[in-house]
Amino acid sequence: MAEARDTVVLAYSGGLDTSCILVWLKEQGYAVIAFLVYIQDVCREFVEEFIWPAVQANALYEDRYLLGTALARPCIARRLVQVAKEQGARYIAHGATGKGNDQVRFELSCYALCPSIKVIAPWRMPEFYQRFPGRRELMEYAQKHGIPVPVTPKAPWSMDENLMHISYEAGILENPKNRAPLDLYTKTCDPTTSPDIPDELEIEFEKGVPVKVTNTRNGVTHRSALELFVYLNDIAGKHGVGRIDIVENRFVGMKSRGIYETPAGTILYHAHLDIEAFTMDREVRKIKQGLSLKFSELVYNGFWYSPECEFLQHCIARSQQAVAGTVRVSVFKGQVYILGRESPHSLYNEELVSMDVQGDYEPADATGFININALRLKEYHRLQSKVSTKQDE
Repeated sequence: MAEARDTVVLAYSGGLDTSCILVWLKEQGYAVIAFLVYIQDVCREFVEEFIWPAVQANALYEDRYLLGTALARPCIARRLVQVAKEQGARYIAHGATGKGNDQVRFELSCYALCPSIKVIAPWRMPEFYQRFPGRRELMEYAQKHGIPVPVTPKAPWSMDENLMHISYEAGILENPKNRAPLDLYTKTCDPTTSPDIPDELEIEFEKGVPVKVTNTRNGVTHRSALELFVYLNDIAGKHGVGRIDIVENRFVGMKSRGIYETPAGTILYHAHLDIEAFTMDREVRKIKQGLSLKFSELVYNGFWYSPECEFLQHCIARSQQAVAGTVRVSVFKGQVYILGRESPHSLYNEELVSMDVQGDYEPADATGFININALRLKEYHRLQSKVSTKQDE
């Protein structure tokens, strides 16, 4: 039992879990500060300091997940710690389950930023999870205490939303063969009923970061990070872009099924991938791809504030110095199509690659190039032929 003077800052989302946890913490004797992320304060830093590094990295976990929740946790944790220090609170609490990734992300971030902080994780406390074995018991508790929650027995899935994405888990989604209900999605419309006319956008990058977006259909332009990102969310959502339904490997060791909507992030992933390939040396990009893979794993697993993640961010940012230019994309029926690109740092030499102009290239040189590369293959298969002959004898 906490003393009355003990103060806890709760990462409060307004969902079923944290709404019930707020009341439960008060029952335990804590003075609770419900921490909410204020849009005008935190969203801009979320875009500029968390989403933009992920865009530069082409961060993608297990080839599909754009890390919407994973990127938000260190941003929220940073403010949680700040509020706790300002309010003299010794404790921070969260509503992450004992089986998921978010408990790791929140707590590693908080401990890195404030080693003396103490974390209360109700879903790992027997007195809590034995009282509330599942979401049904939480809903009954909420009803008993008059707690308004957005979850109903007919739609019991767990949702986590931020500026970048929304995720859906639990309930009927826990069976991987079940198709998600059509009314589940909230950030994107059904691609089959989306507009029959695409939106065409010009997205300008500097150092791998989007700095301007223009809709060529109506001339609408946005330059600030937050306005640009919100606008891309609107356009992508209108055309049903950014939906995925995946089974992924959680850091704690189990597979989970998640459904995600990441509208703007999906557009920017494709656009940045294109301008990077256009402006970056081939061998540098191979190394950078390896760094991006490691960066994505670190972010997913909650190590944003680790020395290795800090090092990788510096390396990736260095690789983006020449990643500048404009990519034209079409957004239509759930897809993002690349239409063209241009850059002052382009490594594309039209004359060199042309099939109509020889340029500064001697075709005869390719003969030696092919012969040298064929040497290894010839020797390998010569040896294999000898081995096969001996085995047949």
